[in-house]
Amino acid sequence: MSNSILTIDMITRKSLEILENNLVLTRNVNRQYDDSFAVEGAKIGSTLRIRLPDRALVTDGAALQVQDDNEQFTTLTVASQKHIGVNFTSAELTMQLDDFAERVLKPRISQLASSIDADVANSYKSIYSAVGTPGTTPGTSLVMLQAQQKLNEFAAPMNERFLTCNPAANAALVEGMKGFFNPTSTISKQFASGMMGTGVLGYDEVNMSQSILNHTTGTRTATPATLTISGTTSTQGATTVSIAGDTGSATFKQGDIFTIANVFSVNPQTRQSTGSLQQFVVTADATASSGTWASISISPALYTSSNALANVDAFPQNGAAVTVLGAASTQYAQNLVYQKNAITFATADLLLPQGVDMASRQVHNGISMRIVRQYDINNDRMPCRIDVLYGFNVIRAPMAVRMWG
Repeated sequence: MSNSILTIDMITRKSLEILENNLVLTRNVNRQYDDSFAVEGAKIGSTLRIRLPDRALVTDGAALQVQDDNEQFTTLTVASQKHIGVNFTSAELTMQLDDFAERVLKPRISQLASSIDADVANSYKSIYSAVGTPGTTPGTSLVMLQAQQKLNEFAAPMNERFLTCNPAANAALVEGMKGFFNPTSTISKQFASGMMGTGVLGYDEVNMSQSILNHTTGTRTATPATLTISGTTSTQGATTVSIAGDTGSATFKQGDIFTIANVFSVNPQTRQSTGSLQQFVVTADATASSGTWASISISPALYTSSNALANVDAFPQNGAAVTVLGAASTQYAQNLVYQKNAITFATADLLLPQGVDMASRQVHNGISMRIVRQYDINNDRMPCRIDVLYGFNVIRAPMAVRMWG
């Protein structure tokens, strides 16, 4: 009995399964396959608009105080196309699908998955909440619980919370908490796999990824004891601050985090101070002039309790001390804690060309993949490419935390 020939649809479906199984960080974020992109020939650069939850002030007394609708939006640009080249012969198409996947597909597609995960790990640059000690690999239950505290203070949903850490943090956390857990089955799984696993300290899953990135801080003075706010902020929604006290052309880098004295975060529902200083992330590289940064772009935008979007209890005051997280010009691992809806990842359909040897496009669990094979008459080869077109964005930054290593 002759072997059946593998079809391009079978290969694409198997490739998509391998890709999904090898994703770590991206597997647990919000993955939405938008029907507006489900058209022949979706173009790179397409965007979709994402509505954020409305917020309003609660008022006292019997008199009605009507408030205008205050809808907030963010955009997701589907502009990243990644592919990997695979060669397979007609003879290999007569193999069993699992054998074909093991020999031909898995070695390449796992690298594609790691590259996508590394892209999504760049989300850390938009996340302003942070826990851990810069330069110290997290290895205790306390740092995991502190990340949960941040999520709780910002009223993130209690379910679908995840921690993705690098190999060093994974090893330290498993070792540091090996004696803490019951039931015994949890300890057994950790011992057998060397991974934290599921259902630990309120996390649906704690996983390890080599795609977690390092952040290199700006070149500001190593011990900036004199950094202060220059000028008082008084505008609701302000997205910049001025900082003085350094020397020369020192820099803040996108992703740097700092706090400002006496500017505390507030609970988004009660608008009461959490007792924790609000952390701010720098959203664009900034270079000082004679030690002063005239305008540093930050997130979140500043809103006090008189505004429906309140996130701080007071505006920064002139002369308030600024404390930057981490030493200058130093690399720190950025492990990520996130509720599923903090980050979104979307894929779009790529053009399915005609007149080629093989072409297929498949969608599963929010991921669209295309495979095309064509004969190269000039070199007498059959090159094949596997493509994914996607975009990602942090759409609810308060629902995510950076765990520094």
